[in-house]
Amino acid sequence: MKQASAKRATERFEHYYTEKPTSPLEVRHTLFRTKSGIEIAFQTPSGVFSFGHIDRATRALVEAFHFRPGTLLDIGCGYGAIGIALKKAYPALELFMSDINERAVRYAKVNLKNANMEGTVRQGSLYEPWEGLVFDTIVSNPPMAAGKAVWTELIVRSTCFLNPGGSLQIVAFHRKGGEGVMKTMKAVFGNLAVRVKTGGIWVYESVLDVPKPEKV
Repeated sequence: MKQASAKRATERFEHYYTEKPTSPLEVRHTLFRTKSGIEIAFQTPSGVFSFGHIDRATRALVEAFHFRPGTLLDIGCGYGAIGIALKKAYPALELFMSDINERAVRYAKVNLKNANMEGTVRQGSLYEPWEGLVFDTIVSNPPMAAGKAVWTELIVRSTCFLNPGGSLQIVAFHRKGGEGVMKTMKAVFGNLAVRVKTGGIWVYESVLDVPKPEKV
């Protein structure tokens, strides 16, 4: 019984936080409607997080998003729900998305094209695809099931990929790892704001300090 339970847990985890999903491909369609009236159709593949629906954490981050003009990186983008919804809401944003999951990347590209939007989508673990680039905003609904080391690296290394004054915005269930996310963000950045609390889901934001000018 315990072995069967462990196998099911492994299969659920493998479904989305893996480079090459082994589950049979099935595609379901869903419509993302935001409170501001935006509607976007998505193709959602099996083996990618939030198959067949837009999850509550994604909705919370999109609704609570603190807009800054410039470049936006959606890291761990899945099939692109957060990045594409924010690009739809703020067309001037220059959109970048990445995920470790090759199936996620494929369908993020499909959904971006179907939404008639431009953006750059790359495959890779965390910031690997973006070496040498910096962004004005980084957003993520991180893979908490992947473990503390993954989301900690996402937070710590974000400071190398943000412009001064840039923002990191993360959504998580506060009592299911989110409290640790919050504390880590505050320790790394020296500041933290909670953008929203809804149904146990919190959206956290930290800003990379602008360097002070040297005294002459």
